[in-house]
Amino acid sequence: MNITLKTFLLALLLATANLAYSAEDEHEHSETEEATTEDTHQDDGDAHDEHGESSESAAVSLTTKQLSLADIKVEVLDARPMDYRVYAPGEIKANGYTSYLVSPRVDSVVLRRHVALGDHVEKGQALVSLFSESVAEAQAGYQVSSSEWRRVKKLGRKAMGDNRFISAKSAYEAAYGRLLAYGLSESAIQSLNNDAKALGEYTLTAVNSGSVQSDDFNQGQRVESGQALMELSDENELWVKALLAPNIHLELPAGTEAEIKVGNEWFTAKVIQEAHTIDPQTRTRVVRLQVNNDSHRLHPGQFADVYFSFATSESVLAVPESALMRGSDGDWTVFVEMKAGEFQAQEVELGRSLGKWREIIGLESGSRVVMEGAFFVASQISKGDFDAHNH
Repeated sequence: MNITLKTFLLALLLATANLAYSAEDEHEHSETEEATTEDTHQDDGDAHDEHGESSESAAVSLTTKQLSLADIKVEVLDARPMDYRVYAPGEIKANGYTSYLVSPRVDSVVLRRHVALGDHVEKGQALVSLFSESVAEAQAGYQVSSSEWRRVKKLGRKAMGDNRFISAKSAYEAAYGRLLAYGLSESAIQSLNNDAKALGEYTLTAVNSGSVQSDDFNQGQRVESGQALMELSDENELWVKALLAPNIHLELPAGTEAEIKVGNEWFTAKVIQEAHTIDPQTRTRVVRLQVNNDSHRLHPGQFADVYFSFATSESVLAVPESALMRGSDGDWTVFVEMKAGEFQAQEVELGRSLGKWREIIGLESGSRVVMEGAFFVASQISKGDFDAHNH
C-alpha cells in the first residue's frame, strides 16, 4: 500500500513538471512567432518605404501614341534674350484735362437747352439758358454801378474827387466780378447796358471745343449750385486707364509706348502718369496712358486690352507658365526628357515674370523640357505613384 502511494505521488509530480514545461515552451514559441511577425512586418514596411522612395523619383515613360494624343511638345532650353509683353485690362476715359462739367454757380431754373447728347460744340457756343433770382439782383446791381461809373469816369477824377471816383470804380468792378463768378460771359455782361435785356436770365457757354458726353436734365427743372448739367470733352486725345497687378514690378516712365486693342482695332498709346498708391476698390496699380483719337473711333467707356512690350538686357532661361507644375513637396518643377519618351521632374527656382513666360533657375541650358502638355505628364506620374502604392 505504501509502495503504491509512493508510485502515484511520483507520477503526479512528473506530470505536473511536464505540464509546466509545456506551458513555458508554448509561451516561448508564441514570442518567437510574434517576433517573426514583427520582423516580417518590418521587412514589409522597409520594402514599402523603399518602394515609396523609388516612386519619389517622379519619372514616367510615355508611348508615342500618348505623346501624340496629349499633344506634348518638347523643346531644347537655351539661354536667350527675351522679348515679352505684359497684359493689363483697361478702359477708355475722357481726357480730364480737356473736359469739364457744365453747372450753374447759383440756384437756378432751366429755361431751354441749346445742344443735345453727342453734339460737337465750339468754344463760346451757347449750351443752356437758365433763370435765377440771385442773378437778377446781381444784374440790376451791375446796371446801377455801371451807369454810375460811366458818369463819374466821364466827368473825371478831378471834378468828382478821389473818394467818389474810387468808390464808383470799386462798386462797378465788384458787380462785374460777381456776374463773372455766376458764370456769365463778358459779352453777356456788356449786353446788360441795353435796358431791353431781361434780368435774371443767363446762358452758359462752352469754354472750349468738344463733344457733349452727358446731358441729364430737363427744361423747367430747378437745379442747385454746382449740380452737373452737361459734361463736355475734347475727344481728339483720350485717356486709357490700365490696371496692373500690384505685385508686378515694371518701370513705366512717362513716354513709354504701349499697344491697346479695342474691339478688332489696334492703337498706340503713351504712358503719361502712374499712380503711386493701390486702388482701394480694384486692388490694382493704375497707369494712365494717352491715345490720339483724331479719327474719333474711340469713345469713353470702351474696354481695352493694354500690352506693354519689354526686352531683357541679358540672356535668360525661360519656360511658359503652363510648363511649371507643383511637385509633391510643393516646389516648382518642370519635366525633362531624359531619353526618348522618358520624362523626369526637375525642381527649379522661379525668377522674373516675363509675360506668359517665367525665368527659371537650377536647370542646365540644353535640357529638353516639356513646354506644352506638362499637366498630362504630371497626371501620369501621379497615376504611377497611386498604382504602386495600391497594387
